[in-house]
Amino acid sequence: MSHIARKRFGQNFLHDHSIIQTILSSLQSHTDEHWVEIGPGLGALTQPLLNQGLRLDVVELDRDLVAFLSNKFQAYAHLTIHSGDALRFDFASLATDSQKLRIIGNLPYNISTPLMFHLLENAHCIQDMHFMLQKEVVDRLCAQPGCKQYGRLSIMMQYYCSTECLFDVPPESFEPIPKVMSAIVRLVPHTEPPVHIDNVALLNQVVTNAFSQRRKTLRNSLSKLFTEEQISAVNIDPSARAETLSLSDFAHLAQLLTHTSSVGCNSL
Repeated sequence: MSHIARKRFGQNFLHDHSIIQTILSSLQSHTDEHWVEIGPGLGALTQPLLNQGLRLDVVELDRDLVAFLSNKFQAYAHLTIHSGDALRFDFASLATDSQKLRIIGNLPYNISTPLMFHLLENAHCIQDMHFMLQKEVVDRLCAQPGCKQYGRLSIMMQYYCSTECLFDVPPESFEPIPKVMSAIVRLVPHTEPPVHIDNVALLNQVVTNAFSQRRKTLRNSLSKLFTEEQISAVNIDPSARAETLSLSDFAHLAQLLTHTSSVGCNSL
């Protein structure tokens, strides 16, 4: 089958065998594991995973590719192909109480962030995730306080899991060739969150406000949520900028907002 990559699906097919082998080496997969591949494309990673004899589910949106994969891998009884949108797919339905899922995928750049957070809604049944992403996104996922890549994505993702950039992947490794550098990231959901937060939605609200105009000081960017005195009360400098705060600092602010919100509700 000759399949033309479709721009609306964000398709760029990996074909570099050296990169494929490097990815496989980094996975440390075993035959008794249950893997899920998102966006298998033409099966560049699907084939070697199946060759290991492990159980594999793949989720593919493009119906032409579903037909192609069904034909190509029809002899593999331990493969299940799901035709559907990964953003709406119920990944928890694939897991069992005794075995967590290992996820892998070459994610389209335009849906990578919402898809990762969709997966993290089921973090309790996921062992780890390995994704091919735009390098800029990987840098943001792994960024630490004080660098320009550090922002909302860094903090919210690091609340849910540990992040590690494994290696870069050049544009020439794909067909068609994308205009950006890619990278492989490993995400491992935390067994327990690294900080205590009663309401994750309020953490997201604080972080979003703080980075809405990242050059502003906290006294300005968070003025609709806190007074200067309230910020100082949790040992954070109101004149600091959001990019200097740690996840722990944002957790303190989220807890403060939880408290002030409940006080406000109780006073009504």
